[in-house]
Amino acid sequence: MVEMLVATSIITVSVLFASAVAQKSLYVSRQAVHSAQAAFLLEEGAEAVRTLRADAWSNISTLSENTDYYPVFAGGTWTLAASPAMVGIFTRVVRIAPVLRDDSSKNIAASGTEDPDSKLVTVEVSWIEGGTTLTKTLQFYLMNIFSQPS
Repeated sequence: MVEMLVATSIITVSVLFASAVAQKSLYVSRQAVHSAQAAFLLEEGAEAVRTLRADAWSNISTLSENTDYYPVFAGGTWTLAASPAMVGIFTRVVRIAPVLRDDSSKNIAASGTEDPDSKLVTVEVSWIEGGTTLTKTLQFYLMNIFSQPS
């Protein structure tokens, strides 16, 4: 009788352990899929901003700095909307910030003169996973490469 009780206990603990491992692996797998999707959405957001810049620099230069914008693809073109737009479980935000250049070297610097032909773009994708908000961020500089030199 004791042997049956020990064997049943071992089998029960083994099944519970295997169940816990399977549940954790499903969670980690789902998290990896969401992380990969977020990376694709980051890149797509960056390409949307580059496309807007290619259409006209004023699409970027007239945006309010440090304001949340949401990329929306509609009618075959990208726009940056002021109201939140979800992509599945993800929220994608674009922020535009000024770029300062050193007065003597003209390099990007923490202080100096604002460059009207350069912007710092931040694309951020966030989603809720297991009660926690996860975020991925991509920053890059965008220049008015289509301007004519004066």
